Amino acid sequence: MTNILIMGAKGQIGSDIKELSSEYKYNFYFTDSSILDITNFKKVKEFTELNDIKTIINCAAYTAVDKAEEDAVNADRVNHLAVKNLATIAKDRRIKFIHISTDYLFNGKNFKPYVEDDIPNPTSVYGKTKLNGENAIREINPQNSIIIRTSWVYSNFGANFVKTMLRLGKERDSLGVIFDQIGTPTYARDLAKAILDILPNITNDTVEIYNYSNEGVLSWYDFAKEIMKMAKIECQINPIETKKYPTPAKRPHYSLLNKAKIKEEFNLTIPYWKDSLDECLRKMGERK
Repeated sequence: MTNILIMGAKGQIGSDIKELSSEYKYNFYFTDSSILDITNFKKVKEFTELNDIKTIINCAAYTAVDKAEEDAVNADRVNHLAVKNLATIAKDRRIKFIHISTDYLFNGKNFKPYVEDDIPNPTSVYGKTKLNGENAIREINPQNSIIIRTSWVYSNFGANFVKTMLRLGKERDSLGVIFDQIGTPTYARDLAKAILDILPNITNDTVEIYNYSNEGVLSWYDFAKEIMKMAKIECQINPIETKKYPTPAKRPHYSLLNKAKIKEEFNLTIPYWKDSLDECLRKMGERK
């Protein structure tokens, strides 16, 4: 049975992989920073050797986007240097490697969905460190390795936009939500399932990049409106411009991802964002 190491197992995607793991014939090792420090090259190398790991799925990341603006060193350690270590281990031990990346690699000035070979131009420390991590993987070039870029991740696990809207919607009569940032949410469970489904078919000599999010196009405002509607929460959602809600890190105004490549190469069907939101809210007991 293939041994798979999940880094960042307590995050949203890692948690959903764990929940789905019983449906797949693999032997999983679920780790987080308290069990295995991703930045410790020696420890990770020893772990992979001791447990005969054949695949690494890296869901770990420094994701505090605004905090990263003042904590660039630690963001780089996790999003870049640790990823470089994993890629090195993967190459040396001929381990299959799947790494999760982000839409924050782009400046959001595109006029059509981003494809995998569009040139990144991040505007935040978080985006820059994630790009550095990607570049390290591509430079080391471990065989049978892929990078999956995703956006607007949410789940019934962890902290995310859906949970924040549910909480605030119950506490307040009205909320202002940004309407001029456009993209697509990603239900972590859908991405987790996609990763496990495509895993046996990853066979490539050079690192490949794929985009993955749910289907559809919307703003954060539209997303919030639908959350309230499905949960039957009486809270007025008002559209506001990004400039009315300044943050330390600049967000891309447009981060729609073209998923044609991953769908065609792995024969994937990706769910529509409303259907996935409906499923997530039902799992949370919030669908009314």
